Amino acid sequence: METNPVDFSNVYIERCDKETENFLAEEGQAFLQNHIDYLRVNKDEFVYIEATPFSELGADGLSLEVDDVFGTYNVMLGLKLPKKLEPQIKAFLEHHLSGEEIKYGLLFDANDGLWNLNFTLDYVAGYREEMTFSAALSIIHEFLLKLVAEVR
Repeated sequence: METNPVDFSNVYIERCDKETENFLAEEGQAFLQNHIDYLRVNKDEFVYIEATPFSELGADGLSLEVDDVFGTYNVMLGLKLPKKLEPQIKAFLEHHLSGEEIKYGLLFDANDGLWNLNFTLDYVAGYREEMTFSAALSIIHEFLLKLVAEVR
């Protein structure tokens, strides 16, 4: 998947403890140049990110962490799409995520009116273990952009 540069100049980044979800530190845009294996080294942390390109797609923020069991990178977010689009969303995820283990989790939250979507970054086209957070955000954005465009 060829990704176009996405403007992440207006980004909010928090590092948090996975077990307690306690705030550890706020990071600046320079943090995006770190390799995502930062999360493999710091398995007790997850990174929470808010950025305009994601909110434009209906995702106010997303979290990225390493799965403790499978060792894969997980993306977790809330996505504002109607409940009636469930079959189309599932079809997209099945078609566009390629992997052996659990590819995604999808649950509609009627209280918030959004989909809780978790998916394995490792199974998204363009994923590379040595990529930076910036590159990872770009392929996540491209993936979500295609998802939203295809299901609407």
